[in-house]
Amino acid sequence: MSNTTQPQFPTIDPVAVPKCVRVCQNRTCKKQGAADVLAAFAALPVPGVIVTPSSCLGQCGSGPMVLVLPEMVWYSRVQPSEVPLLVEQHLIGDQRVQQMLYYRFHPQV
Repeated sequence: MSNTTQPQFPTIDPVAVPKCVRVCQNRTCKKQGAADVLAAFAALPVPGVIVTPSSCLGQCGSGPMVLVLPEMVWYSRVQPSEVPLLVEQHLIGDQRVQQMLYYRFHPQV
């Protein structure tokens, strides 16, 4: 009779993990205005949310792409004028902005 136990892995408190917004700054997204989107996020800082430029997110042609972590929420064709809505509704209010979700990863039902 062996005395084996299941390994105990630490649990991660999702509240303790800061939100991170990644804004693609690769060639195609940059041509589509990603630098202005990044600047719009920088102009509206949210406590506890880290905004960073990103290399290619692999969704060329659908940008500017924005990825919110750790939730893995993808937004496509984000315009600088839409950033305040995304900040208020998603980053502060924890509600996804439905009309901006990237259809490939968040199909509308």
